[in-house]
Amino acid sequence: MSALIVAEGLRKEYGSVVALAGLDLTVSDGITGLLGENGAGKSTAIRIILGLIPPTAGAVRVLPNEAASASGVRGFLGYMPEHDCLPSQVSAVEFLTHMAQVSGLPPASARTRAADTLRHVGLFEERYRPIGGYSTGMKQRVKLAQALVHDPRLVLLDEPTAGLDPAGREEMLALVRKTHREFGISIVLSSHLMGDVERTCDRIALLRQGRLVQEGAVSEFTLETERLLVEVEEREDELAEGLRAAGLSVVPAERGGLVIEGRDGRVQDLIVQALVETGAPLRRMAPRRRALSELFAREGEQLGGDT
Repeated sequence: MSALIVAEGLRKEYGSVVALAGLDLTVSDGITGLLGENGAGKSTAIRIILGLIPPTAGAVRVLPNEAASASGVRGFLGYMPEHDCLPSQVSAVEFLTHMAQVSGLPPASARTRAADTLRHVGLFEERYRPIGGYSTGMKQRVKLAQALVHDPRLVLLDEPTAGLDPAGREEMLALVRKTHREFGISIVLSSHLMGDVERTCDRIALLRQGRLVQEGAVSEFTLETERLLVEVEEREDELAEGLRAAGLSVVPAERGGLVIEGRDGRVQDLIVQALVETGAPLRRMAPRRRALSELFAREGEQLGGDT
C-alpha cells in the first residue's frame, strides 16, 4: 500500500497562535478520517497539504509517485472546502463544466464529465437550476461534485456534513463511501464528529492541539465499554427513575439517551422490566461506544494535561 501523503514535523504559527505543533502524518490508500475537535489543526493541515499555505517548519510530500512537482500534483487532487463558496447565479452543470476545464479537460469532455458527476451525486435532474436556489444539502453535493469532476487520485473533504440534518448526513457519507468503492478514489475526511468518521473511514488519525496523538484502524477507536445505551421515543425521565429505583447506575448520554452501567443478563432484564412498567417505546438498545470527548480526555492525560 503506497503512501499518498507524508507529513513530517509540520508546524504552522499565526503570530503567537500555534495551529500545528510538529504534525507527523502518513496517509495511504482508502478512506482516512482526520478526526479532532474544532481548533485541533485539521483545516490548517489540509491547506498545507493542498499547497494553499506554507508551513512555518517541516515538510509534506503529496502523491510522491504521481508527479514530480507541486503544480503537477494539483491535477491529481480534489478539495471540498468546509464553507459555502459556490457561485449563486450559475447552474451546477455550468459551474462543474468550468471547473473541469480549469483542470485541463477540453470543452466537450468537460460537459460530459460534469453531467456524469452530477448524476453520481444525485443532482442530474437539477443540473440546470441556479445554485443559489439549492438547499444546503444540494450545495454540499455540488461541492463534492466539483472536487470529483476532474477524476482526481486523492480527495480532501473538510467537514463534508456541515449544516446537514441527520438524513442529509447519512446521504453524504453514503456518497463518500460510494465514491471510493466505485471509482477507487482515496479520501481524507476531516471531521469533529466521531460517528461520521466511524461509519465511513478505514483508518483514523486523531489530532489534538496540532499534534497527531493516535492513529489506527477504526475498530481501535470504537471499542465497546461495559455499558448499554438505551434510547426511547418518549418518557426518558420516567425510565431513568425506574432504572435507578431498580438499583442501576444511569446517566444521560451526550447526544440523547441513557447510559447504563453493566451489560450482563441481569442488567438487561431490569431494563426490559423498566421499559414495560413505564411504557416507554424503545428506539434502540446497544453497547455504548466511547465518545469523542472521552478520547480527547484520555489523550490529554497521556500528554500530561497539555493545554
